[in-house]
Amino acid sequence: MQPSDELSRLVRAAQSEHRLPSVSAAVLVRGEPVLGLTVGIADASDGREATPDTQYRIGSITKTFTAAAVMALVDEGKIALDDPLGKHVSAAVDRPLTIRRLLSHASGLQREPVGHVLETFDFPTMAELLERLDEAEQILEPGAWFHYSNLAFALLGEVVAQASGSPYEQFVEERLLGPVGLGRTTWEPAEPAAHGYFVDPYSGVLHPEAVLRRIDGVSAAGDLWSTAGDICRWGRWLRDREPMHAVQVMADPDHWLVAFGLGLMLHRRGERILYGHDGAMPGFLASLIGSREDDVQACVLTNASTPWDQVTGLALSLAERAIELHPREPEAWRGHEPPPAEIAELLGVWWSEGDQVVLGWRDGHLEAHAVGAPARVKPSVFEQEGPGRYRVVSGRERGERLEVVRDESGTVVKLYWATYPFTRQPQLFGPPHGGS
Repeated sequence: MQPSDELSRLVRAAQSEHRLPSVSAAVLVRGEPVLGLTVGIADASDGREATPDTQYRIGSITKTFTAAAVMALVDEGKIALDDPLGKHVSAAVDRPLTIRRLLSHASGLQREPVGHVLETFDFPTMAELLERLDEAEQILEPGAWFHYSNLAFALLGEVVAQASGSPYEQFVEERLLGPVGLGRTTWEPAEPAAHGYFVDPYSGVLHPEAVLRRIDGVSAAGDLWSTAGDICRWGRWLRDREPMHAVQVMADPDHWLVAFGLGLMLHRRGERILYGHDGAMPGFLASLIGSREDDVQACVLTNASTPWDQVTGLALSLAERAIELHPREPEAWRGHEPPPAEIAELLGVWWSEGDQVVLGWRDGHLEAHAVGAPARVKPSVFEQEGPGRYRVVSGRERGERLEVVRDESGTVVKLYWATYPFTRQPQLFGPPHGGS
């Protein structure tokens, strides 16, 4: 059986077992598609089959676009993650909220906009949402607990609009959809598009869900339509947005299986950490799962309201099986160019009391490996700041400085890393010979 056949069987089995009108799935491995399969009907009224080009609502996967838009403005210096919300949205000036906590669902804001929008489908415009913002409850102390909030992401859409000077949707189109090449990702459905259904749990009859065209002021929380192929490409783009992957809050504090970064869900699956996001809208479910380490992305879209956990489970299974079926080939080793003289004299073993560290040269960078550390622990990578001064840009002690100490003859005799002394031979901490 070819790898794509095995992945296809997973999709077909899930569509049948979970009674899904249709499933569209795609998998990328290091940028190459290894699965693009759609099974079932897009519209039961005329029996139209779904295809890989069929659009589905992606619900809260939209939040990853909102988060990426915010981070683009952070990079430009127009927003800071720890800015108070009120700096950008005047209606929230009295709220004890920061951009970071809104992005990570740690704001403590109530889940939905004021009202019963999921019953009435009468979603507020942004002006209406801000007018009634004082009525929204601060149900938890900011930063105390994870609490998912669509209202928080609606407000982040307004932050993007105010900080960029462009409407939120336009900013996402021009800065993200276009440059990433997501031609089948739109705010309005563009045919062919699937119709959403509720599947009767007893009879299996398909009940058409009401067509919900736009959610107006809440669009930043979940209004996009897309295809599985587009969302996989988007997932690969997200792979390189390292700050978004940093854990901000544990969504599952009892088992530590799910956390949130800056707009990304982070799943712990054994020794693997996978990223992505789920999405749900009336008649639609969606899931994006990716692996940074293996450069694998999987997306599953369906036009059914339930069962959401099986859709996420299928995306996780596709990603994990693709990793197993398509392991990375070891890169051929080649000799390096000699390091600069000032780097060469730093290489080798250094001691900090009883801890042993090896400084090496790799791919044009000075690196530090802790002797005895597990293989999964990545080396500290340094960038030079000036003569005898280096800064950790990734790995252990990230952000800390390494200083080189020379004697009167210019020989390197000591290093200070994160203020800890490192010498060529193990020495006790404290003044020499235990003096005071």
